[in-house]
Formats: sequence, C-alpha cells, structure tokens
Amino acid sequence: MQKIIINQKFYGSIALPETEAARRVFAIVTKAYASRKHMSVNLLFSPGKLRALQHYQAGGAWQELADLELYIELGAILRFETVDAVKLKNSIELINDIAHNHFNITKRLTLVNKALPSPSGRKYIFWDIENFSNIGPMFTDLIEKYEVPDHHIYMAANPDSLYLFKDEWEADLYDYGKTLKSFNFTKCDHGKNVADTVLLENFKSLQAKNADIYLMTFDRELKERFSDVCDISNNLYILEK
Repeated sequence: MQKIIINQKFYGSIALPETEAARRVFAIVTKAYASRKHMSVNLLFSPGKLRALQHYQAGGAWQELADLELYIELGAILRFETVDAVKLKNSIELINDIAHNHFNITKRLTLVNKALPSPSGRKYIFWDIENFSNIGPMFTDLIEKYEVPDHHIYMAANPDSLYLFKDEWEADLYDYGKTLKSFNFTKCDHGKNVADTVLLENFKSLQAKNADIYLMTFDRELKERFSDVCDISNNLYILEK
C-alpha cells in the first residue's frame, strides 16, 4: 500500500501497482493536487493523445485504461471530481468494444460481508451511475440475469453529471425500454459525494434483511460505508476491478 501524504497531511493509502506508469500517474496527480491545479484528464494525456483515444486503439488502450482507473481511485480518496475521467474510460471501452465483450459484471461481483451467501429472498441494486455507467452490461449481466425489478433499483446523480450525461444515459437506457424515471432515481443537490450519500441513505431506510444487495460503484469509500451499515443477514456484493 502506498501512503498518500501531501503537504505533510495524510489522506489515506492506495494499492499502487509496481510499474513505472502507475508511479507516473501517482506523481502527476499528487503534485497537481498539492499545487491546487485544476484536476482533469488533461494532466494524464496530451491533447493529441485525447484525440487519438476517440478512435480504435490496437490492444484496446489497456495502459490508458489502467491510468484512468488509478486516477479515479485517487480522486475518490482526495475528493476531487473525476467525471471527465469516468466518461473517457467508458468511451474507450465502448470504442474498443471492451465494455460488452470483456467487462463481465458477474465475474467481478464479490461477496464481502461473509464467506458464503446465506438464504435470501429479494434483490436490490444500488447503482452509482456517475461512477459506473456501463449500462449494457448492467442489464445483460445483472438486472436481467437476476430478474431485479425496477423498483428495487436505486440510482442518484448530481446536477453537473446530469447536465453532462443525462442524454447519453437516456439513449443507452432506451435500448432496454427504460428511462431514469423507470427506477428509484434521485436528482441530488450540488456538492461533492451528495449522490453517494443519497444511495447510502436509501439503503439504510430500506432496512433490508435476508436480501441480496448489489452495490455498483468503483468508489472505495462508498463500498466501505455500505459494508459498515449492512445487516449481517444480507449478502452484500460489491463490484471489484
């Protein structure tokens, strides 16, 4: 684990791959954060590289995706916005046909609150669409596979994300005969981590027991918050990379 210490303040730790590329991203991000620079994917990629990533990449742009995933994880810890990085990551996956062909949700779901699942009845999904917007795999690998009803699916998004991505999300949902209003969707107020808090409060208010709970997010802090309040009778499944 790599400790994150910026200007003599400890922010947390992160699992940092022992690669030159990972060390480069870590150094760029922490230096920019310490200097109070605007945080964006422009820190990682040049304008020419960003244009190139809008087209098919031989090998699927795996290194660029790894860089973006690390950037997004650092954003969750340091609490800076990573909406542009998430959008770019999703775009790369789509252009290179990775999201549908390689991102198998069911293989990445991990039971985190017990060794073996206990008997359950209902199924609920808490979907952080800002942080995980792979809509196609959500339906084919999770919603349709486990027959999760619309009213058991909770979603939330902040105004800035809705402004940027609502049309894109609605277009993708249209392929499945849905809109955002098909689910328990909440439009949040402004502010960081507001959508995460709404999802957590939805979960706490539900007071679910003996249920399968699927948390679809890459946000490490949100995973921990769900784990802390989940009743032991539930089976809590969290998305791992």
